Amino acid sequence: MSRRPTVLAVLAASALTLAACGGGGGNSTATSEADGENCPGDVLDVVVSVNQWGDIVRQLAGDCADVTTVINSTALDPHDYEPTTGDIASFEDADLVVVNGADYDHWASDAVTNLDPAPAVVDAADVVGLEDEHAEEEDHSDEDGEHAEEKHGHGSVNPHLWYSPEYVTEVAAAVTDELSALSPDAADYFTEQADAFTADLKPYDDELTALQGMAAGSSYAATETVFDYTAQAVGLTDATPEGYRDAASNESDPSPSDVAAFEAALADGSIDVLVYNTQTEGSVPEQLRAAAEAAGVPVVDVTESVPDGDDSFVTWQLTQLQQLADALGGGQ
Repeated sequence: MSRRPTVLAVLAASALTLAACGGGGGNSTATSEADGENCPGDVLDVVVSVNQWGDIVRQLAGDCADVTTVINSTALDPHDYEPTTGDIASFEDADLVVVNGADYDHWASDAVTNLDPAPAVVDAADVVGLEDEHAEEEDHSDEDGEHAEEKHGHGSVNPHLWYSPEYVTEVAAAVTDELSALSPDAADYFTEQADAFTADLKPYDDELTALQGMAAGSSYAATETVFDYTAQAVGLTDATPEGYRDAASNESDPSPSDVAAFEAALADGSIDVLVYNTQTEGSVPEQLRAAAEAAGVPVVDVTESVPDGDDSFVTWQLTQLQQLADALGGGQ
C-alpha cells in the first residue's frame, strides 16, 4: 500500500542539496520484500533507519510489509549519515517509518518531519519515554549557548536502546500496534508474528537470566556506552572512570588524565571485564584494550550495529552474550 505522498517543494530542494554533499560513505540500504499472497491485509511499505531495529521490524511485519533498512552496514556511522535522494524517496513512499530517536539517527527523524503528509512513525526513544528527557536536555543546552553546535553527543541519555531487553520488548509492541492500525485486516496476523518474535527471543532471554547469576558482584568498564543497557540488565556494576565515561557519552576526546585513570583501574583489579566497541577506531580504545590484556582483564568485543553475516538480532546478541559469559567464567 504505497503512499506516494506529495512532498513540500522546500524539502525536495533541501534533500537534493543534502545528497549532493555526500552520502555518508556509501549506501548500504537493504530491502526485504514481502510475499503479499500470504498477507490477509494490505501489504505495507516500511522504512527503518538502522539495522539494529531492521531485523526486528522485518520479523514483526512478515509477509505483510516490504521492509527497507537504510543503514545496513557497520561501515557507516548513524550519527553522521547524510541521506541520499534514494533514502528520501523511500521515506516519501513509506506507510510506516521506524527510527531510534534520541538524536541517534536525527537525519531520519528530520527527513520524516518535513514530509507532508507524514507517514506513521515509531520513534523508539519516544516509545520508552526517553525522547522528552532528551528534548529537555537540548533546551538547556540552547540556553547555555551555541558552543555545542554541530555536536551530537548523547549527554546523560544513552541512545543505544536496542541493547535494553526491556526496550526491545516495548518497541516491538509499538511496531505491532502501528502495523495493525495501518493494515487492520492483517491485525491477527501481526499478533501471530509478534508471538513468534517473542518465542524467538527465548534463547536471548535465557542467556540474560543465566548471566544475572554470573555477574553478581562483578564490574565492567567500556570504551563506549553502547553495551551499557545489557550490562546493567545482567547486574554488572559500571566501573568506567567518570571522566572517561562523560567524554564518551558526549563523543568528545577523553583527557590524558581520564585515560590514565582508566589504565590504572584496569591494572589494579577494579575492573573485571572490559567491553570494547570494535566499530570505534582510534588510538585510545586500542591503548585501553592493550592495557586490559596486559592486566589479564577479559575483553568482550561488541558492535554498535548488526555485523555482516549475523542473520538476525538474536544471533547477534547471543554471540556477544556468550563472550560475556566466557569472560565471567561461566561459558560453556
